[in-house]
Amino acid sequence: MTKILIVEDEVTIAEVEKDYFELHGFSADICLNGTDGLRAAINGQYDLIVLDLQLPGMDGYELCRQIRAEKEVPILIVSAKKEEIDKIRGLSLGADDYITKPFSPSELVARAKAHLQRYQRLIGKRETKGSEKISIRGLQIDAGSRRVYVNGSEVQFTAKEFDLLSFLALNPNHVFSKQELFEQLWDMDSLGEIATVTVHIRRLREKIEADPSNPQYIETIWGAGYRMTV
Repeated sequence: MTKILIVEDEVTIAEVEKDYFELHGFSADICLNGTDGLRAAINGQYDLIVLDLQLPGMDGYELCRQIRAEKEVPILIVSAKKEEIDKIRGLSLGADDYITKPFSPSELVARAKAHLQRYQRLIGKRETKGSEKISIRGLQIDAGSRRVYVNGSEVQFTAKEFDLLSFLALNPNHVFSKQELFEQLWDMDSLGEIATVTVHIRRLREKIEADPSNPQYIETIWGAGYRMTV
C-alpha cells in the first residue's frame, strides 16, 4: 500500500488530509512538528510527503531541504503562506508542488496521485534506459547513475531538476513552452502553477551555466519557451 507522511501542526487539517488519503486507498501517518517529521521521513519508507511550512521544532523550509538531501520521493508543500517568494523558496529547496490554504482535499489527493504516477514512470525509465549518457559540450548527463558533470566536476541536482535537464537534453534544439514542460514533467495538465517551471529553469542555469544571465545551454525563446541548445 502506498504510504503518505503528513507533517502538519494543525491537528484538524492533518486529520482531514489523512482521512481523504485513506478514502482513496492510501496509508497515511501524521507528525505534528518538524523534528518528528524529519525523523519519520528519513527513517520511514514513505512514497510521498506532505508538509506545512510553519511548523514547531523545525520549519518546513529546513525540513524540505533536509529530506530532499536524503530522499527522492515527491514532496508537496501545503501552506497558508501565499506570497510568490514563499512558493519560489519552497520549490527551490526541492519541493515538487506548492498548494496554498485553504485548499480542496480532493485537489490535494489528485496532485499526490499525479506525482506518484510520474515518479513510478521515472523509476521504470531508469531501469530500461539506465545506460543512456548524454554529452553536450562540457555537460555530461548519466541517466543510469543520475549524475551530472559540468566540465568534469560533478554537480548535485534534485530529482525534479535532473528530470527537467534530461528531458531538455534528450530533445535538443526543440522549443518547449512552460505549459508543455509542466505537463511533461509534472503530469498534471492544468493543476498547479506553471511558474514552477520558471523556478526550476533558473535553478538549472545556476548549476550548469558559467554565466546564468547569459545562458549557453538552456536558452529562453521569448514568447515561446525554452530549448536546450547544442
